[in-house]
Amino acid sequence: MKLNKPDIENLERRYRGNFINSLAGYKQAFLIGTQSVNGFQNLAIFNSLIHIGANPALYGVLFRPDTVPRDTLKNIIETGFYTFNFVETKDWEKAHQTSAKYETNVSEFEAVGFQAKVSDSFFAPFVKESPIKIGLKFESKIEIPQNGTILVIGSIETIELAENLVSADGFVDLEKANVLGCIGLDAYFEPKTIGRLSYAKMDNWPEKI
Repeated sequence: MKLNKPDIENLERRYRGNFINSLAGYKQAFLIGTQSVNGFQNLAIFNSLIHIGANPALYGVLFRPDTVPRDTLKNIIETGFYTFNFVETKDWEKAHQTSAKYETNVSEFEAVGFQAKVSDSFFAPFVKESPIKIGLKFESKIEIPQNGTILVIGSIETIELAENLVSADGFVDLEKANVLGCIGLDAYFEPKTIGRLSYAKMDNWPEKI
């Protein structure tokens, strides 16, 4: 199969979406927890976590154009706080179900069977079952002019995970946490590490860590 730009543009809409999305490869599945200014909790699955930088610690997430109501995006901008919650593989079906179009006043936590973990020190709810929980503060949003998608950048305010997931050099072992990976919008995977290698230099072949 060989497709040039005109061929891609002429593909059936849903087929093209699945094709281009899945072609982008393996990604991290995670749940974004938010709460509206009226106190309604919201939970939705995403796969577009982007590492922006470590100093300061910033993560990005990509949203579809806000041409229709998007509770997660609205809550982030209006309240300024949200959470990233990694998903254990055993919870893959519940996580996927959060993508259904529930009404604003319906909590996806309750609808799919996750427990909300609330804190007096952080506005947005976490997923109690999540092995890795990250609380973020909204910093900025950038609209992508080519298609209207929105990049939301947040600063990391808090991280919660088991100490045995972090190695001496700071590497977080997501395989040990048994977190969920995905391709496209509906295919899910278990992580499997091949190995880690030392810093690459021109005059030395990398060593296994």
